Amino acid sequence: MGSHRRLVSSGFDRGATVLCVLSAAAALGAVPAHAAPHADARAEVDRLYQEAEQATQAFDKAQEQADTLRREVRDAQDHIARQQLRINTLREQLGSLAGAQYRAGGIDPAVALLFSDNPDDYLDKATILDRIGTQQEGRLRELRTAMRQLAQERSEAAGKLAALDKSRRAVAAHKKTVEKKLAKARQLLDALSAPARAAYDRASRDDRVDLPDLTGAVAPDARAAAAVAAAQSALGRPYVWGANGPSGFDCSGLMQWSYAHAGMHLPRTSQEQRFAGRQIPLSEARPGDLVIYRSDASHVGMYVGNGQVVHAPYPGAAVRYDPVGMMPISSVTRP
Repeated sequence: MGSHRRLVSSGFDRGATVLCVLSAAAALGAVPAHAAPHADARAEVDRLYQEAEQATQAFDKAQEQADTLRREVRDAQDHIARQQLRINTLREQLGSLAGAQYRAGGIDPAVALLFSDNPDDYLDKATILDRIGTQQEGRLRELRTAMRQLAQERSEAAGKLAALDKSRRAVAAHKKTVEKKLAKARQLLDALSAPARAAYDRASRDDRVDLPDLTGAVAPDARAAAAVAAAQSALGRPYVWGANGPSGFDCSGLMQWSYAHAGMHLPRTSQEQRFAGRQIPLSEARPGDLVIYRSDASHVGMYVGNGQVVHAPYPGAAVRYDPVGMMPISSVTRP
């Protein structure tokens, strides 16, 4: 993989960087008394952001399932309404046929022929009645079949409604978890001293001048090139948990949005995106490949060449470039 200029440390590794600096200072006897608590707070903020991202991916999955079920329930209800209309029409037709038979008389056909003033006319009517009877029998079978289908569809729709309700509850639970983690992180940040908060903000700042040198980075095909271009067009837009563009993104939402611009649908979550193509070694990564992070695959970025990825990092940070090794890599996928 090509060489690259090192960027300012990302939010994911700054906690480790601070601890290393503090350790070195301690060896020289120059650590301020208040430095360790601040470092602990920063590490705790990073941990909370990671847990919030894990919950965000679970929220994304539950939301996707709820959206799918909502469409299926709507389609099922539309089909049930059409089936009910068909049954009503069949019932009306059967009623009309029964009325015609009643008006023609219900006596035994042999007796009716014996007392008929015009046997030829009777035989004509009998033929019509026979056809009406056959038609009635066919429509009755059709009605019974339609009613069985309607009962089955209503049962399936009831199951989908129950699943939708369960999925909605899951969405609400994951949303509550994310908001709780983010609220605690904000409280910790607000509790930092002014100098410590300023240092944290500088480490998290996204208006970086030292952008990576991507000279010579070539995507393997036009689709990957289009996805990379879309991801790069989102640089500077905010991380918004549960969002997949265009004004804000979470990590997997950015990948889905970028590849949608290339005419390809990616699954919604980073766990699913991990298997949305062919897995390759990191040494073979090309622009457009998805880099999956952490053992639980809770974060994803897009490789853009020369050891860099574009990703939506965490709440409070905008879409940006970072070194591909910013955190433990679990796999690389080429969609």
